[in-house]
Amino acid sequence: MILELRGVSAGYGDRLVLHECDLSLASGEVMSVVGPNGAGKSTLVRVLAGLVRPHRGTVTLDGAGIAALTRAELARRVAVVPQSFETLFPFTVRELVALGRTARLDLLGRGAKDDAAAVARALETLELMALADRRVDQLSGGERQRVVLAMALAQETGVLLLDEPTVHLDPAHQLATIALLRRLAHERGIAVLSVVHDLTLASLADRVVVLVDGRVVRDGPPLAVVDERLVREVFGVGWHVAIHEGRPIVHP
Repeated sequence: MILELRGVSAGYGDRLVLHECDLSLASGEVMSVVGPNGAGKSTLVRVLAGLVRPHRGTVTLDGAGIAALTRAELARRVAVVPQSFETLFPFTVRELVALGRTARLDLLGRGAKDDAAAVARALETLELMALADRRVDQLSGGERQRVVLAMALAQETGVLLLDEPTVHLDPAHQLATIALLRRLAHERGIAVLSVVHDLTLASLADRVVVLVDGRVVRDGPPLAVVDERLVREVFGVGWHVAIHEGRPIVHP
């Protein structure tokens, strides 16, 4: 499966945020998207998810334009973990994760026989089984973030788009989340794109894409992208890049 942008310019109303972006994401690949605030990272996720239509250019999934897909069809193939998620209802963790199966309901609103198994797999993968019957509004911010990721996993799609999946997580859970995404990509063949602010965490991906002012300025393996020159030009002075076990580490 390949999700591609070709010559995409997109934004809101007359205001363009992305400019002539080319990008491709393949099955089994983990891609980190980094850039300063306002660079267009969240807009990029929304365009890839079909939530924002480009002013120019094309977005395709396996060569077919995603604009031709219904919301349900797209949701069966692409899952999104937003920057924040709020619900007005006191769902339990299990009930909220089960919402990830909504796109697979039949015309009468009935689920499939394997829905419960898919929900259980997602809960186990995120180590949430012990919280399954707790109300979501009683959880910490980090726990809620993991629940939203489990809801996306329950969709069982081939593409996973995440907008800051490590926000609210402590360092241990940040590393665990990145390791989980790598495992999902490499073992299950899922294509994973994740917006990440921490450059060291971002460098644990297979590829790093740098957005600046809505344009892709770098795209490649972490060692080829995350260097001191790039960090200085994009994020300012005061940072040092070291190499540890073949990966860049960025620190003050």
